[in-house]
Amino acid sequence: MTRKVNLNADMAEGFGAYDIGNDTALLDIVTSANVACGFHAGDPNVMDRVCKLAKQKGVSVGAHPGFNDLWGFGRRAMAMPAGDVERMVIYQIGALQAIAAANGMKVTHLKTHGALGNMAAVDADLAMAVARAMKAVDPSLIFLVPTGSELLNAARKAGLTYASEVFADRTYTDDGDLTPRRLPNAMVHDPAEAVERVLRMVEDQEVVSTSGKRIPAEVHSICVHGDGPTAVELATAVRNGLEGAGVAVVTLPELGLS
Repeated sequence: MTRKVNLNADMAEGFGAYDIGNDTALLDIVTSANVACGFHAGDPNVMDRVCKLAKQKGVSVGAHPGFNDLWGFGRRAMAMPAGDVERMVIYQIGALQAIAAANGMKVTHLKTHGALGNMAAVDADLAMAVARAMKAVDPSLIFLVPTGSELLNAARKAGLTYASEVFADRTYTDDGDLTPRRLPNAMVHDPAEAVERVLRMVEDQEVVSTSGKRIPAEVHSICVHGDGPTAVELATAVRNGLEGAGVAVVTLPELGLS
């Protein structure tokens, strides 16, 4: 079994008076935080709060850019020229870099959010637009990408360090894509089931679809979500399960990827 793996979660997804997710609790569990940068969610205060807590907990922070879609939480598909997407991502990286620097931190990675991530996972031009944005701002950033996706291919083509990600609380289709959230079997809520799935993914370096198909996968990082009814319980169980199996749970930079 792989002896080191990263555990990440999407955070700072509140806005103004609205608090979404369990950021404070999750920062005691995960080792990397993907911080919303103000487009699909997040604002300077929320971003600052997460960065401060992440620094205290030794959690690395990364940009989590999405479409400029507060109403739809960045989950609605938008048709945009690749150049617009590139500049949109550059803008959001810069926002988090400033907040992180003010807290004595460095942005270490990037993970796309919602519809932007889903579209770029299958669209090579869109994926390359995100990769170009990263390389232009900071080529040392780690690209956190879905396993087997066009985003992973774009990271390779751009010469970026990447970490291949699987999900503890999402299911997969036979194509190796995440099951759409609109379907009833898209999410995993049972902590014991999540632990069993994660250990299998790490040990076998594969994901198993809802029909039982086995799909090879690189597994560097595992994502847990913070906004479900069993989110904290599930994330805790996953971390405990990994460490109980002798797997060190570390930050993305500590994976030593190249």
